[in-house]
Amino acid sequence: MERRLLGRTGVSVSPLALGAMMFGAWGNNDKEASVAIIHRALDAGINFIDTADLYAGGETEEIVGEALQGRRDDVVLATKFSMPMADDPNSRGGSRRWIVRAVEGSLRRLRTDYIDLYQMHRADPDVDIEATLDALSDLVHQGKVRYIGSSTYSASQIVEAQEAARQGGFQRFVTEQPPYSILTREIEQDVLPTTLRHGMGTLTYSPLAAGWLSGSWTKDSSPTSPARKRMAGRFDMSLPANQRKLEVVEQLAAVADEAGISMIELAIGFVLRHPGVTSAIVGPRTMEQLESQLPAADVVLSDEVLDRIDEIATPGVTINPEDTSYGERELATQARRR
Repeated sequence: MERRLLGRTGVSVSPLALGAMMFGAWGNNDKEASVAIIHRALDAGINFIDTADLYAGGETEEIVGEALQGRRDDVVLATKFSMPMADDPNSRGGSRRWIVRAVEGSLRRLRTDYIDLYQMHRADPDVDIEATLDALSDLVHQGKVRYIGSSTYSASQIVEAQEAARQGGFQRFVTEQPPYSILTREIEQDVLPTTLRHGMGTLTYSPLAAGWLSGSWTKDSSPTSPARKRMAGRFDMSLPANQRKLEVVEQLAAVADEAGISMIELAIGFVLRHPGVTSAIVGPRTMEQLESQLPAADVVLSDEVLDRIDEIATPGVTINPEDTSYGERELATQARRR
């Protein structure tokens, strides 16, 4: 598997990153099976693993930590913090108090002395970005963290953080982790140009659009898991936006057939062809899913195929606004005029 530079860090990573969210109670409850999936990904050439303290309440980090025993130095290991880990309002966010606690918890669960990439899972509007960067910089100086990054930041938030780092002499975010797929293309408008301009690595998640681009959803499908039921706007097939997604997927399937590749390969190959994308994070729950995703690392879509995709799914547009991971599509209270 080829290697790509992670922004300007000098670190080389695989174009596919293994997302670990499905290992543990949120997906695969078979711990040994999850470890086997991780080992298979490493054997196939993936050297980049992404997880978060939030996933399965920390269980996912424990599984990753167990799987990496004896192989830690071969892996670029990324995790995230800032999402609520308890009812206590101080067990979340970007405060120094929480960051110091959160990193120690992740280090313990991952059974490692250092984290290669420590990412802020979501921006915290209640904490000055300078305070967050100052605390994260201390972790780098202490050797507990090698690099820091952001996740699901808007373009303006990315720019603000970069400028704060430069003015304050802090470590800067060297990566951004946004959602990106053929069905969710809004980051082409501003996030990807911004990360390119600042020399950041971009690690995109959900290239299969929560299963829509792997053929998991049809007009007769209905969400069964509690998580999917809570996101009815994304999976209710009676909604016009989701009916439009079904139409798009059907047309994309024809493009994949003509190109002689699977829909999964088309979807991931599309993400990897963007010059601003470093790695696409895939999140298999089973070994079968991983095996179906691995070939995508070697797929290079032609300009003709990319043009066909653009005709079907408009560049820069997310077909169903409910699919965004940037929060509610309305002004937060503090930003409203009145």
